Amino acid sequence: MSNRAALPLISTPRLILRLLSSPDAAGAIAYFKENKEHLGQFSPLWPLDFFTEAYWKKQIDKNIQEFQCDQSARFFLFEKDRGNRIIGNVSFNGILRSAAQFCYLGYGIAQDKQGQGYMSEAVAAALRYVFEEMNIHRVMANYVPTNERSGKLLKRLGFVVEGYARDYLNLNGKWQDHILTSIVNPDWKLR
Repeated sequence: MSNRAALPLISTPRLILRLLSSPDAAGAIAYFKENKEHLGQFSPLWPLDFFTEAYWKKQIDKNIQEFQCDQSARFFLFEKDRGNRIIGNVSFNGILRSAAQFCYLGYGIAQDKQGQGYMSEAVAAALRYVFEEMNIHRVMANYVPTNERSGKLLKRLGFVVEGYARDYLNLNGKWQDHILTSIVNPDWKLR
């Protein structure tokens, strides 16, 4: 997986999911700027240079390298009929192999695209990819208890609640409790 052609492209009825490439830096900046307040409440504090092209070019290179090293898969969502506007993201981070074979799921959607089923469509397709192509056994997703949309999405997709963690992640500058969930790949095979 040493070249751009080896990177995945996931297609759903309405979406394309893919890793970003260098020309997408401006689109990433626009997506996060347009949704700063909406996405920021569920994100770690962003670095000072987060909204710069230099930051995003480095981040894009890092995301590709992590994918090629089997450490993460950070997909961005594009509507098929709307060109290059990013409308969301689905990321699988902290991939651990050996006896674990697990990772963590994170996601976000543009505020103006909420409630239209895009996140369900994207996460379901991305899960199929990490289960079938990457052979991940377990995906964990954790959400702030007040984020009812996220809880309903995960339940709908088959995630099971496993616990509650106090002060689990520092989001938007404050420690937040989280509900812990996971889903297991029923077709996982030792490779």
